[in-house]
Amino acid sequence: MKLFNSIKWRLQIWYGLILVAVLAGFGATAYQLEYNQQMRGIDDELHRRFAVLAQATHPHPHGPNGQGPMDGMPGQPPDDMPGQMQPDGPGQAQGGSFHLPPQATGLFDASDPNGFYFIIEGRDGKEVARGGNVPSSGYIPFNPDYVKINRSPELKNPNPPPTFTQGGFRQVFDLTPNGETVRIGCSIAPQLKGLHNNAWELAGLGVIILLFGLAGGLWISSSALKPVESISAAAVKISAGDLSQRINVAEAESELGQLAVTLNSTFARLEAAFKQQKQFASDAAHELRTPVTVILTQTQTALKRERDAKEYKETVEACHRAAERMKKLISALLELTRLDAGQERIKRLKFDFSQTVGDCVELIRPLAAERHVELQSEIEPVAITGDPSRLAQVVTNLLTNAIQYNHEGGEVRVKLRRQDHFAVLTVSDSGIGIPPEDMTRIFDRFHRVDRSRTGMNAGLGLSISKAIIDAHGGSIEASSPESGGTIFTVRLQVA
Repeated sequence: MKLFNSIKWRLQIWYGLILVAVLAGFGATAYQLEYNQQMRGIDDELHRRFAVLAQATHPHPHGPNGQGPMDGMPGQPPDDMPGQMQPDGPGQAQGGSFHLPPQATGLFDASDPNGFYFIIEGRDGKEVARGGNVPSSGYIPFNPDYVKINRSPELKNPNPPPTFTQGGFRQVFDLTPNGETVRIGCSIAPQLKGLHNNAWELAGLGVIILLFGLAGGLWISSSALKPVESISAAAVKISAGDLSQRINVAEAESELGQLAVTLNSTFARLEAAFKQQKQFASDAAHELRTPVTVILTQTQTALKRERDAKEYKETVEACHRAAERMKKLISALLELTRLDAGQERIKRLKFDFSQTVGDCVELIRPLAAERHVELQSEIEPVAITGDPSRLAQVVTNLLTNAIQYNHEGGEVRVKLRRQDHFAVLTVSDSGIGIPPEDMTRIFDRFHRVDRSRTGMNAGLGLSISKAIIDAHGGSIEASSPESGGTIFTVRLQVA
């Protein structure tokens, strides 16, 4: 069913079942406690009346002349038995004249249909006396086996006689020391009716609490899962191509709110990556179009008419230069692609980085001399772990840029030192510097600070350098002081 596929409704059903179980358990416990309390009160009254009736029936352990307290019943009782009276009280004996004393007559009101009653049976099982409003049916009949086995006169049981409930009556019966059975009971219909009313009230209150609980649970679950709907809606729009969509986060501190914040950050990076990809494809096409145009123009010009060998040679040389530029551009693009995909194998060797930097300085020194740029170096021994050839490519690229974009007669300073747990390489020059608007894009692909200079430089050197440094777990930064020039700083962890 679709209902059970919804997280909200599954949570709602689960909360509802738990709430029903809790309310049912609470209601049953409250009902049972009230029932037990009511029955304890009735049992106390039954035991109190049983004690009074037993005392009224047998005031002395032995009667006169050594007779038992019930000797003479059902005939005329002895005169010294104050519990026996003339037949004008509520308890009348069959075949005799047993009556309750005046102080006990109020305990058995025959006019009250729900009042207490009593029945006394002799040792032979015949009824001796009864009083109160004795029910015609419903009370527990006399059980001689129970009396014989559990409540025999020889059994010294200090506990009060047990009570029983049957047919809406609560009763107690027990044997006297002389073997007579005394039964006392009352109707518990008013108490049961009150308990039933209380049960309905508890049920109604439980239904109200259940409805409020379900409504509150629905509101809480709907509010808690509302970011999921926003996430789904944003994902649908993003999948349709609108990468600018974001999730509206109302509660950033909740778990789903934190998820929405994370997804917004992911969507932002995804949008930036797609924009970068589009820009990269556009720039790559633009860079490749120039040498292709050169080749097509040169070949078309050469094919229009017959030319001498010198002109054909110039055409071939122009096409060769264009092809070389395309080759370098394609190689750089493939290198960036492999670095981005993690397919470029980076060696993890422990080596002397100062030796690599020194070799790169000596390699570039002729170029600096050609452009009349002074190249200074201050190199300290630092050992790191990485790919020596790749890091040499980074150092060479930074030195080449520092010389290429420098003034004639300028200077380039190379410094390598150990700072805490990092090897810090700085390459600074006294060249044209980097404008503030270009500082954030200095490592973007195909980005050139000096757009008037194209030639063989496609603007991928710094991008490749940053990708190599990132693959080594390091960092590269660029800054341009107000005094002029540019400073590139590379940080790599020492071995």
